[in-house]
Amino acid sequence: MTRTIDFYFDFGSPNAYLSYRVLPEIEARIGKVFVLKPVLLGGVFKATNNRSPMEAFAGIPAKLAYERKEMERFITRHALARFRMNPYFPINTLAQMRGAHAARRLGIFDQYVEAVMAGMWERQLGMGDPEVLAQVLNEAGLPAADLLRLSQEPDVKQSLVDETSNFVERGGFGIPTFFVVDEMFFGKDRLAQVEEAFIEHNA
Repeated sequence: MTRTIDFYFDFGSPNAYLSYRVLPEIEARIGKVFVLKPVLLGGVFKATNNRSPMEAFAGIPAKLAYERKEMERFITRHALARFRMNPYFPINTLAQMRGAHAARRLGIFDQYVEAVMAGMWERQLGMGDPEVLAQVLNEAGLPAADLLRLSQEPDVKQSLVDETSNFVERGGFGIPTFFVVDEMFFGKDRLAQVEEAFIEHNA
């Protein structure tokens, strides 16, 4: 039996945002079970010799077009009308991901994730700019100065490194990824399988 599902994410992934927005409808059926685990996608790529789809399929236009079509289908299926592709994409998310670990220390993790996700994939802001990030946090009523200061503490930086390393050690190579116990599911289109696996483990 398991009571949780691990959800590894990086704010820089549009598919992580789309998955994040679908979690409430799944949790309405099976309970509040998702545990969000912030990792640095750049570090994952470096450790696993992986690349983003945009880079990996740059020479295959039909593949990229199909990926866009699947994204559109997912958005329509789940009525995710607030999603907007960020014009600054790809964005360096190191500060944002460290901030997530700082927010967890301060007990404001959920509010932080919501504010940054919305800033990145709904408001189309240049979230790689520290001033923009601080403004978004302040607008959400979060202590931006405290978060950014804590983000620079060695133990917070190490927390992100450790979470990322743990993810790679579990077999992770990309975002979004889900674990039901030790069973891994990669990609937003696996969410139905994630839900099924969770139910099976708790039958």
